[in-house]
Amino acid sequence: MCRLAGVSSGGYYAWLKRGESRRSQEDRRLKQMIKEDHEASRGTYGSPRLLESLRQRGERVSYKRVVRLKNEAGLCGKSAKGWRPRTTVKDDSSVYAPNLLKNEKPTQADQVWVTDITCIPTNEGWLYLSAIMDLYSRRIVGWAMRDHMRVELVLEALESAYCSRQPGPGLLHHSDRGSQYTANDYQAALWDRQARVSMSGTGNCYDNAAMESFFKTLKSEFVDHEQFHSRKEARGAVFEYIEVFYNRLRMHSSVGYMSPAAFEEAAA
Repeated sequence: MCRLAGVSSGGYYAWLKRGESRRSQEDRRLKQMIKEDHEASRGTYGSPRLLESLRQRGERVSYKRVVRLKNEAGLCGKSAKGWRPRTTVKDDSSVYAPNLLKNEKPTQADQVWVTDITCIPTNEGWLYLSAIMDLYSRRIVGWAMRDHMRVELVLEALESAYCSRQPGPGLLHHSDRGSQYTANDYQAALWDRQARVSMSGTGNCYDNAAMESFFKTLKSEFVDHEQFHSRKEARGAVFEYIEVFYNRLRMHSSVGYMSPAAFEEAAA
């Protein structure tokens, strides 16, 4: 066998006695840590976040090594799949606010909120989620879920956000041009709180990229890998994902690979 492999018999026996190399031992230890961090992330972290997680634990490791060890362990981040119905329906009779978001860079919490609607499939039908994000920390500060996407849905999310955060006058509120957000009742609620109103340009999803990114994360990491038997089951699961995992545990690249809650605490 040594002759076929092109090695000396003496070298083979020396290798047997030498045991596991230090590099191999270190790889085995890091691979176990990668498995732990991947499991703690609910199977959502890819190589960049696993690398950052290891570095936060005091490990000095390269990105290429993390990729190699992750692949050897058979781990991969979750990806999106599936189709969703359209949730933005314009009301052509409405008056639209200008896009103020492109000139606004928040320097602290509760200066800029962005909002949108998405839908979650269940065996009972669609469950609609309206969420509001603080653009400074990427924290979801308010949300509501119903079996429809009429104006009551977004009003409930707005009330939730104001009850939990209580921002002062001058808050910039950004949405798309959906009929829910241009409705008189919703605009009156913003007016009463002295909020500034901003809306995305027609057909430009990039104007609300942070909110679109959150919904993509919600679907690719969670919703698309679950089967909800009822809307009640979906409500509980989505609440737990947002409040327990996304806001408090999940690392976000745009806030220095911290969770939104940790970023706000550090800023304070």
